[in-house]
Amino acid sequence: MKHWLAVFLMMVSSTLFADEPTKSAIWSDVKDSLSQTWQSKDYELYIPVNTWHNRSYYSAEQIASYNEQPWGLGLGKYRIDAEGDWHSIYAMAFLDSHSKIEPIVGFGFQKIWWPTDVIRLGLGYTAGVTLRNNSDYLLPIPVVAPLLSIGYKDLAVQSTYIIGGQGSGNVLFTWLRWRLE
Repeated sequence: MKHWLAVFLMMVSSTLFADEPTKSAIWSDVKDSLSQTWQSKDYELYIPVNTWHNRSYYSAEQIASYNEQPWGLGLGKYRIDAEGDWHSIYAMAFLDSHSKIEPIVGFGFQKIWWPTDVIRLGLGYTAGVTLRNNSDYLLPIPVVAPLLSIGYKDLAVQSTYIIGGQGSGNVLFTWLRWRLE
C-alpha cells in the first residue's frame, strides 16, 4: 500500500509542479482530441453482453445473487486518427450487478493493431462518469479503466475490467461495438 501511495504522490506532485507550458500542451491535446471526436460523423452502437464477477473475490452466495446479463444499449461517436487509433465519446445504460439501471458517459481510446486485413486488436482506456442506484443516482462516480477489444470488419467485442477489493469491483464487463454506416 505504501508503494502505491508513493507512486500516486509522485504523479500528483509532478502534475502540480510541472512547467505551465507542459500542462497547457497536454490540456490542449485533450481538448483537440475530444473536439475532433465530437465533430465526427461516424457512430457506433454498443450492446452489453456479459458481466463476470471474479470468483476469487466473491462468495458463492454473492455470485448466485448477482446479475451477469447486463441488458442495455449505448451509442457513441468515434473517429480513427492518422495513426489508425480509435477514439470515442459514448453514452451507455445497462443493468448492473443488482439488476438496476446504470448509466455511463465517457471517452475511450485504443491503440489499434491489424494482424490481418480484417481483424484488429485494440488496447487502451476509458475515462468517464457513472451513476449507481446504491447512491440514489445522486453521486457521480468517476471511472478510469482499461479497454481491450478484438474486431472483425464493423463488429468488435470490447471489454473492461473494473478493479476492486474483496466483495466489490473485480468485474469483467463485455459488450459488442458495431460501427453504423
